[in-house]
Amino acid sequence: MAQEKDDVSAFEATRPMLLGLAYRILGSRAEAEDAVQDTYLKWQSADRSTIENPASWLTTLCTRRCIDLLRAARNARVDYVGAWLPEPIHAPTEVEPSERLSLAASLQTAFLLVLERLTPKERAAYLLHEVFDVSYPEIAATLGIQETTCRKLVSRARANVGQSKVRYTTPLHRQEQLLAAFQTAVASGGTEHLSALLSDEIELCADGGGKVSSLLEVLQGKAEVLDFIGRALHAYWGDYAWEATDINGGRGVVLWKDGSAAACVSFAYDEDGAATNIYIVRNPDKLARLGGDGGGGQGGGREAR
Repeated sequence: MAQEKDDVSAFEATRPMLLGLAYRILGSRAEAEDAVQDTYLKWQSADRSTIENPASWLTTLCTRRCIDLLRAARNARVDYVGAWLPEPIHAPTEVEPSERLSLAASLQTAFLLVLERLTPKERAAYLLHEVFDVSYPEIAATLGIQETTCRKLVSRARANVGQSKVRYTTPLHRQEQLLAAFQTAVASGGTEHLSALLSDEIELCADGGGKVSSLLEVLQGKAEVLDFIGRALHAYWGDYAWEATDINGGRGVVLWKDGSAAACVSFAYDEDGAATNIYIVRNPDKLARLGGDGGGGQGGGREAR
């Protein structure tokens, strides 16, 4: 009985890291929880007396399961209706940037979308090394490849991610300023103040998953984006309740209607603090976990390490 309790404790001590890794690989909280649950079931049935390093064993198993799920998910997304965006989660905004890629930045929607360009193994290797500080030999063992191959995977991924310029944290006051201007624009229909905070190349995309009415194309440029916000969102979202909150490591908003989350909005920024992207999630399957205790709201913060 004591050994069984110790085995459960060993898994629970690793669970936050596993969930954080799985979410970053998959971009889906639901799929991440499935991967972690599958890992737990394998842990329960394993001969744990032969496992010298439980954390490493669990990380290996979870990573491999995530790679399998990611490959299957990418095949399924071929038929996805409209733009696909990661499932939003509650996760605190980091005020002070760290020397390495901050944990908050590695949860941002823009960053997760950049990771979509990588192969499943590149994505896993990059996250394990750059975000979770796992050594190359350990990653190579996890992925079943040579260490030299592992280093090449991380190097290619690092170059790809680095070119996208999403590896920094926008000051919190700037995020708050944009969010306030966005809410004012939707409420009033006036977009003058918001316009000054947007990049000229601003893009707006919405993920409805074919389950609710939503944009099917990406809007590009200030004229299109501001017109949509000032006219369509002003008309559609007039009776929604707004809840400013931390979404994927940045300030965002959840909009509520009749007690259910109807939309979630997050942003991406350039080096000067101008908004480059507005992400709107409307797919009800991806919003379900934002209700109640957040379904991962507070866990989204704890899971990061």
